Amino acid sequence: MKHHGQEVTFLETGVQTPTVRLVLDSGKAIEICGPANIAAETTDAIVNAANSSLLGGGGVDGAIHRAGGPAILAECRQLVSKIGTLPAGRAVITTGGQLSAKYVIHTVGPIYRGGEGGEAETLANCHRESIRLADEHNLSSLAFPAISTGAYGYPVAEAAPIAISATLDALAASTHVKLCRFVLFDISTRRAYERAAEKFHRSNTTSFRIQKAHS
Repeated sequence: MKHHGQEVTFLETGVQTPTVRLVLDSGKAIEICGPANIAAETTDAIVNAANSSLLGGGGVDGAIHRAGGPAILAECRQLVSKIGTLPAGRAVITTGGQLSAKYVIHTVGPIYRGGEGGEAETLANCHRESIRLADEHNLSSLAFPAISTGAYGYPVAEAAPIAISATLDALAASTHVKLCRFVLFDISTRRAYERAAEKFHRSNTTSFRIQKAHS
């Protein structure tokens, strides 16, 4: 498949982590992994599915703050004092604190209201803005959770193709970012992202190469 003039390879790696890779001819790649804890990722940055207050919460947000320690929350408070609450679809960057990742990119996903309120574009913007920030900070790799698919109610089957398409667009256009990983909490979510990746390449079969690795 051609994407921004680059060849994309679909690599299915079976049971290993990552289970699926989408690879541009430039060598840039999207990986789908899980079940796994994103807070343990060693990418340059991890993306936090934050709330607009930036002060921590449940799910991925809480796990990242707990693992990263107080330095992350301290920087979030400084940001809030300057910019106020963070709108959905926007992103900011802080230290990674005690995480293996150097940075945390906090983005606010949309609350799902049936799909008629611009949720898809907002979700896409979460991924675009996160990659833009990573690129601005000369980072080469980042990891995403399944944004908005928890408490915000976005159906995983709808969110996954939006996330993959927006990420591939932004990754292809980036200067420094070479790898984006989707680090997913459970098997059902991972499989939804795998299905989205497979559907993505099947809908663009004219120049898409499929590679399968045997474990």
